[in-house]
Amino acid sequence: MNDRPEAGDFHALHRHGFARIGTSTPRVRPGDVTFNRDAVVSEARRAHEAHVDLLVYPELCVSSYAIDDLHLQTAMQEAVRDALDHIAAESRDLTPALLVGAPLAQAGRLYNCAVVISRGEILGVVPKSYLPNYREYYEKRWFAHGREVTGRTMRLGEGEVPFGVDLIFEARDLPGFVFHAEICEDYWATIPPSSEAALAGATILANLSASNIVIGKSDERHLLCRSQSARAMAAYAYSAAGPGESTTDLAWDGQGAIYELGDLMAESERFSLEPELCLADIDLQRIESERMRTGTFADSGEQPRRTYRRVGFEHRPHRRDVGLIRPIRRFPYVPNRRSHLDQDCYEAFNIQVEGLRRRFEATGGGRMVIGVSGGLDSTHALIVAAKVCDQLGLPRSTIMGYTMPGFATGDETKANAWKLMRALGIEGDEIDIRPAARQMLGDMNHPFSGGEPVYDVTFENVQAGLRTDYLFRLANQHRGFVIGTGDLSELALGWCTYGVGDQMSHYAVNPGIPKTLIQYLVRWTIQTDQFDPATNAVLDAILATKISPELVPQGEEEELQSTEDLIGPYELHDFFLFHIMRYGLPPSKVAFLALHAWRDLEAGLWPIDFPDAGKRRYDLADIARWLDVFLARFFGFSQFKRSAMPNGPKVSPGGALSPRGDWRAPSDGSAEVWRAELRRSLPQGTMPERG
Repeated sequence: MNDRPEAGDFHALHRHGFARIGTSTPRVRPGDVTFNRDAVVSEARRAHEAHVDLLVYPELCVSSYAIDDLHLQTAMQEAVRDALDHIAAESRDLTPALLVGAPLAQAGRLYNCAVVISRGEILGVVPKSYLPNYREYYEKRWFAHGREVTGRTMRLGEGEVPFGVDLIFEARDLPGFVFHAEICEDYWATIPPSSEAALAGATILANLSASNIVIGKSDERHLLCRSQSARAMAAYAYSAAGPGESTTDLAWDGQGAIYELGDLMAESERFSLEPELCLADIDLQRIESERMRTGTFADSGEQPRRTYRRVGFEHRPHRRDVGLIRPIRRFPYVPNRRSHLDQDCYEAFNIQVEGLRRRFEATGGGRMVIGVSGGLDSTHALIVAAKVCDQLGLPRSTIMGYTMPGFATGDETKANAWKLMRALGIEGDEIDIRPAARQMLGDMNHPFSGGEPVYDVTFENVQAGLRTDYLFRLANQHRGFVIGTGDLSELALGWCTYGVGDQMSHYAVNPGIPKTLIQYLVRWTIQTDQFDPATNAVLDAILATKISPELVPQGEEEELQSTEDLIGPYELHDFFLFHIMRYGLPPSKVAFLALHAWRDLEAGLWPIDFPDAGKRRYDLADIARWLDVFLARFFGFSQFKRSAMPNGPKVSPGGALSPRGDWRAPSDGSAEVWRAELRRSLPQGTMPERG
């Protein structure tokens, strides 16, 4: 088996574990087999030009579905068999494996079947398990169910092909490309056949359907596709019969939909008079990774289940750049559904509020102590604390906020900190840490104490440590506890001062929130008027401020020290973190996804109402550079800080870094495996040699 192509194929989607799936709604005429046959072939050719790997047609598309007793006519059955031979012959030089619907007779019974065709060969035939015989359906009048059909063969053309509900199909030359077919009513069943097929290893579940349309049924189909793809941890491709079917008593809308792990990847236009081809690139590697990470999936397969026959075939996929047809979120932690925007932000914000509220009550009340820098993290932690006070009916003066200017504190951020504390009505104060910092640096005989402009890690951490030290002692003094402000992005990169520094607190509010989500949640609090106009104005100003640790003083003509200039853009690091922590994807694949997400400002998905001024693009060299930084920091030398992190709530399904929860790793691990995989997989010359 060819596990993967050479590194030179970096831009090919198959190199990264994707397969292109399509649903087709060809033109049909009731009972006109020749017309329908040619329509199937025409769509197969169109799918070939679109580099499709698997194409799913509607139920009984060769004969058409709504022809009633004509299914039982011998002439019809013979015409269908001839048509299948013709379709197979025409598929010889076409890439897609085809799932075609046809009525086929065997041993005195007629079955409603999915016929699998690839590269000129009929690979197998799967009969429908559940036949509807209620309301407008009378399938038992014509067809026999296939629930007990296993281990059999059927004669098609000049040979015998596998026949039964116990078939799944696997490409020998495309890892993870394993699919199963069920037919219409099968996925309305309490336990769809595809559930067992998924446990047997099928990653793509296909449904050939002739479901008629009535008001509300489209939503029901979406619900079933979404739930089955989520529950079976698979992709689900659904193709329904469309215009052209007989409308004697029913109408047809031609709905096509493709889901992956509960996410809608693509859907077709309904009621189109032109043939519809709905396409999406499915991440087979992501599906298999999710199954490995979820013990319940493996446990579900322990009970006695049907034994499946695997039908192997040579797919011969292309190995070149054909783009990527897939919605990719640049900001995977940020809510992206307008219909659910308020709900998602409400939940994220209130998870934090609830976590802090419960901890505050458990400690017996008192005071909440927080450092307020005028930056995003402390701002968000402070407004969460303010909401806790509001919920508990306590005055916001319960919160003690301190701004603690150091050697590089900017006038703008300090002013914003004071404006925010006053707008929220908390008890605010200021402690200048510079005298204590000078004392400590002098006691250490640090060069700065002798007048030298040495701004090293020691110089920075003396300031960060003093701020936290003051907060802890102030909490002692006022019978309170310290609210941590560090976020998920900083934890991932180890961008925090260990121990008596910003890594430590009595309770952390933001460890489940990355930088990109904090910015969006602060915008949401403004847009939904969670606070008064004066507070909103300050929050707006803080959002516009450049992210900086403000620890190294700058000359009058020099730009403010920027965190992102030093360690890279947080928007990229959050993208890397999500795909590596949540799904364990290899770095080269993360780079491939990031390239498709970030290389074109006009393509891809931006968060709702994201400001145009904040939109940036990155090429592969940018992505590779910062991904290497991420890997070195995340896998290399930052885990010891996460292993000792304080309590704090998980917020995103993307995961959290608590050693008591989603992420457990050795503190003395190495990043070499991941960095080496990235370098050997990228096109030559993308990254400079290590210095």
